[in-house]
Amino acid sequence: KSSKPKRGKGKSSKKKAKKVVKEKEVDILSPAAMLNAYYICHNAAACLEFRGFPWPGAPKKKGKKGK
Repeated sequence: KSSKPKRGKGKSSKKKAKKVVKEKEVDILSPAAMLNAYYICHNAAACLEFRGFPWPGAPKKKGKKGK
């Protein structure tokens, strides 16, 4: 008999290395971004909210229910 300890036959857990993707800095005042904002925003508050700068105390939007 060998002196090595027995190991279980379960699934081995391997940790996968996650790749870290560096995001490029986006110019929110570029011509393409401004054209996009022109078509999707109704006013200055909407434009700032879409760009990630919501007004303090602004009501939060309710999410749509998925089917």
